[in-house]
Amino acid sequence: MALDLFLPLPELELPKNSGTITVTAPSNIALVKYWGKSQGQIPKNASISFTLSQCLTQTTLSYTPLIRSSAADKPDGNNETTVNFQVFVDGEPKPEFAPKIETFFKRIKEYTPWIGSFIWRIDTENTFPHGSGIASSASGFAALAGALMHLEALWCTSDVDPVKWAQKTSFLARLGSGSAARSIQGPLMYWGQHPDLPASNDLWAQATEQEIAPVFMDYKDTILLVDQGEKEVSSSVGHNLMHDHPFALQRFEQAQQNLSKLLALMAKGDTHGFCQVVETEALSLHAMMMTSNPSYLLMKPNTLAIIEKVRGFRQANNIPVCFTLDAGANVHLLYPSAFTHKVMPWIQKELAPLCQEGQFIEDQVGQGLKKL
Repeated sequence: MALDLFLPLPELELPKNSGTITVTAPSNIALVKYWGKSQGQIPKNASISFTLSQCLTQTTLSYTPLIRSSAADKPDGNNETTVNFQVFVDGEPKPEFAPKIETFFKRIKEYTPWIGSFIWRIDTENTFPHGSGIASSASGFAALAGALMHLEALWCTSDVDPVKWAQKTSFLARLGSGSAARSIQGPLMYWGQHPDLPASNDLWAQATEQEIAPVFMDYKDTILLVDQGEKEVSSSVGHNLMHDHPFALQRFEQAQQNLSKLLALMAKGDTHGFCQVVETEALSLHAMMMTSNPSYLLMKPNTLAIIEKVRGFRQANNIPVCFTLDAGANVHLLYPSAFTHKVMPWIQKELAPLCQEGQFIEDQVGQGLKKL
C-alpha cells in the first residue's frame, strides 16, 4: 500500500561520490507480545515494549554511485531492478543473510527508489548473540532503515520534519522485521491499533503519550543467557503458524486486554501488577509455540529453573522483579533500578550458574536509534 506520507522526497540531490554512514539501533523487549501477522507485516494485535540501551546492532552502510549504461537504466521505484549489495557480519561475508535483506529492499523501494542508484556494502555487528532470542532482527533492520533514512535526510535540499522522519524510519524498519518498528525511539514504544491508544496504527510504532509513572522509565533488564546458540525455529515461521492456530483469536484478544491492563498499572506505578501481566504475556507467547502445528519448545530446563527462582525471590523479598521471554530460551529479568543493589547479588549467586558459561547482560531502558 502506497502512503503519500512516506513516498520519496522530491528534493533529493544524490551524491556523485562514495561515502559511509554508521548508526546503532537497540533491541527491544516486548511487554505485551505480538505473535501473528497479516501480509505486509501487519500485526494481529497491538504490542508495547521497552527500548533497550546496551543490546545494540551497529551498522555501517557504504555506498558507491552505480554507473549505468543509459538513461533507460535509471531506477524509478516501479521497476524490478535488483538492489546491488553485499552484507558482512563481524567483518565476514554473510550471503545467507542476503535473501531477507533483498526482500526488505524490494518492499521499501517504492518509498526509497534512490537505493537502486548505488552499490551498497552493509557491515553489521551485534553486542549480543545473534539468533538466540534477543531481538537481533529488530535492532538489525532498525539500524539499516535508520542509516538509509539518515542518508535521505542528508541528501534532502529542504528541511526534514523530525516527526515524519521518525515515522517513516519506523515504517521502513517494520517492512524488514515487525518488531524493528519499535526500536527507532524509546523508552516505551507501542505498535498496532488499540482502542486505548487513539494515535495507534499498524504501520509504524511511536512513543506512548499516556501518563506513565517515573519508576518505569528507570527499569533494568538483566538478560540471562541460558542458550547463546541459534534458536531452532525462526520468528517468521512462528508468526506464520498462527494463521491456523486453534487458539489464535483468543490470544489476540488476550493481548489487547493485557495492553489495557498494563497501561493502567504503569500509570499508577503498580510494579507488582506489572509483573503479573508481563509474566502472563511471556508464558502465553510460548504456549502458542507449544500448541501450534507443528509445535516447538524454545524454553530449556534452565529457563524453567530461573522462572521458579524469580517467583520465589519475589515472594520472599517483596521486590517487584519479574521475568519475560522473547522467542528463545533466554530470560529477561525486569526490575526497577532502585532495587539493583539487592537483585544483582542474587543474580550472581543464584541465576548466573544457570546461564551458559555463567554469562548475562546488564541492560536498561534506552532511547533508540543513534547516528555515530
